[in-house]
Amino acid sequence: QVQLVESGGGLVHVGGSLRLSCAASGRTFSNYAAAWFRQGPGKEHEFVAAISWSATIDYADPVKGRFTISRDNAKNTVYLQMNSLKPEDTAVYYCAAVLGGLGYARLKAPSSYKYWGQGTQVTVSS
Repeated sequence: QVQLVESGGGLVHVGGSLRLSCAASGRTFSNYAAAWFRQGPGKEHEFVAAISWSATIDYADPVKGRFTISRDNAKNTVYLQMNSLKPEDTAVYYCAAVLGGLGYARLKAPSSYKYWGQGTQVTVSS
C-alpha cells in the first residue's frame, strides 16, 4: 500500500509560480510511475503530467512549456513546478501512482493509476 500526500497548493496571481509536492510513504517509490491530474470547477478530471519509473515524461498540451514534473526517489517525492500560471489552471491537483512500468500511451490515463492523494487546491487570480 502506498499513501500519497500532496502539498504546495495555494492562491497565486496570474503569471505566478507554485511548486506542488507529492510525498509517498509505504513503499520504495523509485519503482512507481507517477502523475498529476487536476479537476477544475465544473470540469472533468484532466491529465496534467506524468513521469514513469524510467523518467519518461509526458505533458498535457495546455501546460507544455509552463509546467515541469520531476521526481526525487531518495525523498520518495514527485514535484510539479508550475510557472506562468493562468486562471484556467485553477483546480484541485491530484497526485497518482502505480507500481511498475507504464507504456507511453498509458501514462495519461487515470485508470492506469492505483493510488491517489487527497488533492491540493490551486487558485490563480486575475
